[in-house]
Amino acid sequence: MRHLSQTILLISFLFSLKSCSSIPSGASVVSPFIKEQYLGKWYEIARMDFKFEKDLNNTTAEYGIRNDGMISVTNRGYNYVKQEWTEATGRAKFVKEESTAMLKVSFFGPFFAGYNVIALDENYQYALVAGKDLDFLWILSRKPSMPEQIKNDYLMKAKDIGFKTDELIWVEHNE
Repeated sequence: MRHLSQTILLISFLFSLKSCSSIPSGASVVSPFIKEQYLGKWYEIARMDFKFEKDLNNTTAEYGIRNDGMISVTNRGYNYVKQEWTEATGRAKFVKEESTAMLKVSFFGPFFAGYNVIALDENYQYALVAGKDLDFLWILSRKPSMPEQIKNDYLMKAKDIGFKTDELIWVEHNE
């Protein structure tokens, strides 16, 4: 019985390590990464659709520093079906050192998901963010729009990794 408990504990531990550092195959994170320059407000330009952002436009994410050293995350958007604003707050922490843009984020207690910055301009104005697999992708900008050339570069990078960029939801910012 003791051996079975140890085996289950080991398997659980190994699974938790993998789930914390998940990134799509073929993708790599930005390094070096400067956390302080990434903090602040970002506008969602495009995303792969998923249930927590369904029917949302005018979506933004704001990052700050919490008292415990983790990163605060506030996602906000306008549900155009229900005609109301919605907001979710969470926390994020680095999987490795802070100079590597591989984080995990949680909005629900102890459950974390991958947040990997896979492209970022030198001025921290535009970012391409991948989740744990090819189902999660965001294009972010410090303003409600971004230059076509950067958008096209990020789309090409995402396609090369294997993302189905034709399935992206292009976010309206009109509120």
